Amino acid sequence: MGDRRVAFVTGASRGIGKGIAIHLARAGFDVAITARTVEEGERREHSSTAKESDTTSLPGSLRSTAAAVEAEGANALIIPADLLDRATLGAAATKVLDRWGRCDVLINNARYIGPGHMDLIADTPLHYFEDHLKGNAIAPMILIKEFLPGMLEAGSGTIVNVSSAAGIIDPPAPAGKGGWGLGYAWSKAAAYRIAGLLAVELGDRGVRAYNLEPGYVITERILQDMGKFGFEPAGGVTPDVPGAVCAWLVTDPAAAEPNGRTVHAPTVCEELGLLPKGVGIT
Repeated sequence: MGDRRVAFVTGASRGIGKGIAIHLARAGFDVAITARTVEEGERREHSSTAKESDTTSLPGSLRSTAAAVEAEGANALIIPADLLDRATLGAAATKVLDRWGRCDVLINNARYIGPGHMDLIADTPLHYFEDHLKGNAIAPMILIKEFLPGMLEAGSGTIVNVSSAAGIIDPPAPAGKGGWGLGYAWSKAAAYRIAGLLAVELGDRGVRAYNLEPGYVITERILQDMGKFGFEPAGGVTPDVPGAVCAWLVTDPAAAEPNGRTVHAPTVCEELGLLPKGVGIT
């Protein structure tokens, strides 16, 4: 077992996951990264509605994130995985433990990308609701269950679930007109409850668990996909903000209490001055 701390970040080919992976590398972690897109230019389904398909390529890849992690002096481990494919998630966890013998920090950032996200309830086939739950609530639990035994044996470990305000508030407008669909909302609501229960059940055994509320993050997908659904590509923060706050959350003892809490990244980043003034704001 190596001496360096190890983090596992899902959805790290771009956006929030990439930002978190880079900041964790900067904080001294070797980082295992997962997503569907390994190389730049790969085409994946990323439509938000059942009314159309979109397989155009999005900027970002695990390869480019790995290069950014390694530029910080850390080791990167690329592991392709799909939230809807349990076998790939289990295999990803096994690969990390086989390679590095530990996982100190698990970041459940990835979410289901596909139809139902921007569809009205009446227009959403039931199987898309199920896909959201599988991707946003069940998949994180699969990885938690994979890594918990090692954390409990070590007497320490941190789990961060990247949450969303959509899980606790009503949208300002219907899905597709500046709001979001039920599939996204109820699956993120389900995931919200994981951290608190982990803290209650396993906090006395060294396990820390948190929700990281990233705020409105202007990602590559927001820029390319979401304008037509009423989401402006400005007025938010860059992935550096949740990235910096996540690194603080898993490394600073002052962040430890209360275990199980939800951390709002833009607020904490500003209050603690984790980034230079003006950096991370769009």
